[in-house]
Amino acid sequence: MSFRRPATWPARALALLFAASASFCLNAARAQDATDDTPQAAQTPAVQTPTPTPSPAETPTATPEPTPSTSPAPTPSSSPTPSPSPTPSAGEEAEEVERINTDLTNVLLTATDKKRRFVTTIGEADLRVLEDGVPQQVLTFQRETDTPLSIAFLVDASASQEGVLKDEQEAARSFVQSVLRPGKDNAAVISFTGVTRIEQPLTGERAALDAAVNRVKVQFNIKSPECNQEEVPEEVRVRCLTSAWDAVVITIREVLARTPESTRRAIILLSDGDDKSSRTRIFQAVEDAIKNNTVVYAVGIRDDSIGVGELRKDYLRHISEETGGRAFFPKNKTELNAAFAQIEQELRSQYLISYTPSNKTPDGRFRRVEIEITNPALRKQKLRLFYRQGYFARGGPASPQATQRQ
Repeated sequence: MSFRRPATWPARALALLFAASASFCLNAARAQDATDDTPQAAQTPAVQTPTPTPSPAETPTATPEPTPSTSPAPTPSSSPTPSPSPTPSAGEEAEEVERINTDLTNVLLTATDKKRRFVTTIGEADLRVLEDGVPQQVLTFQRETDTPLSIAFLVDASASQEGVLKDEQEAARSFVQSVLRPGKDNAAVISFTGVTRIEQPLTGERAALDAAVNRVKVQFNIKSPECNQEEVPEEVRVRCLTSAWDAVVITIREVLARTPESTRRAIILLSDGDDKSSRTRIFQAVEDAIKNNTVVYAVGIRDDSIGVGELRKDYLRHISEETGGRAFFPKNKTELNAAFAQIEQELRSQYLISYTPSNKTPDGRFRRVEIEITNPALRKQKLRLFYRQGYFARGGPASPQATQRQ
């Protein structure tokens, strides 16, 4: 190798030093910009691995605000606590899940008549889809009876569930036996108080799911000293609270968001919805569900002998209807079983509607979706339609879901 002149080395060295300094400054600026644009809540809650601990009861405090409003992204109040079971979920790590970028918008639709019977005879020509009031061209319209299901049973283990938990467990076990198809569907079991515990990650093993359902216990009631003495450690006292919306977000991020895009994701939330301690507000939990194509079915139930708290039908209806699910409020064991049967029928009676939005701006904004029946004969039947009320367009600022799936 030949060199020009040794005398030029100092000049070249200075040039190289200047270029390296400029590159360092530019990268530092980019790193700062990336930090400023990424909300703190974008970090997925860390998963802990403690020894098994029964879930505690609830100590009521202030009532949360029922009306959604703008606010920073959700920050769950606690980390999920997996059971010692090694059964893996559909994706072992969020980074291992294949990211599918597509312009298609998918909406699951369910229709019922006046007698609450499911209508399974609707065709593509019988309806139209609007996005922000603009009609869209439907590309796919089909029944979704064969698509794999990923279901998370999210069970409130606070004091308000003490007298009804056994009925909930029995109904959940029956649901697993009748709904889950071997080799195709998966389910998970999560319990919560002021902390959230993953009793069983997603699995198709019915025996493992039954065992997880049976593990859910109400450890503390409203008379427990752990929930009434000031000197009790915070890690114990938090188990006397109820953080339903935190639990919804953790379930989505740690369990359902790791499943394939083609899977139908659903949460069956068994709770009175009387959230006293979540750092996540309900509209933020709704946003997480919508961004991750998760339908929430709420079963509002509580022990009527508990003298504090209440059944928050407004909250449970809101999170269900906004995500395309429904809320049920059974008054006894028979009605509870009927609610689970209704959810089962609905999961088997859905339509998949896909379209490419006419608005292709990648601004990350919320797009309102409306589905209208145009067939005159069907319009006379005054069908009731259930579907998610909108979605968030791709692009825009980073969101809590961006680290897992969109």
